[in-house]
Amino acid sequence: MPNLKIFVDETLYPECRDSLAAALEPIRAMLCRELKVDIPACQFALLPVLAMADLPRVNAEMQILPQPERTRDHMVAVSRRLQEMLHTATGTHVAVRVTSLDPQTYIALK
Repeated sequence: MPNLKIFVDETLYPECRDSLAAALEPIRAMLCRELKVDIPACQFALLPVLAMADLPRVNAEMQILPQPERTRDHMVAVSRRLQEMLHTATGTHVAVRVTSLDPQTYIALK
C-alpha cells in the first residue's frame, strides 16, 4: 500500500495544479505496478503548503508496508521514477522520502 502525500508550495500550486492532477493516475499506475498492489490499497493527498524559500518547493512522502521484494534498491528506483514524474508535472525539483510502516502496529479502516 502506498500512502502518498504530495506537498506543493502554495505559490507554485496554481500554475501546476492541472498538470499534477493529470499526473496522479499515471503515478498511481506506476506505484501499483512497481509495488504490486491493487488500486484500493492506495491513498493519495495533494496539499498546497507554505514552503520555506531555501527548501524544495515540492515534497513527496510515501509510506509503505514492507515486503521482501521491496528492497532498498527497488524502492530507490521507484522513488526516482516518482521524482521524475512529479518534476515533469511541476517543472521544479522534487524531494522524495519513503518510510516503512510497522505491519504489527499499522491499522487502516476504510
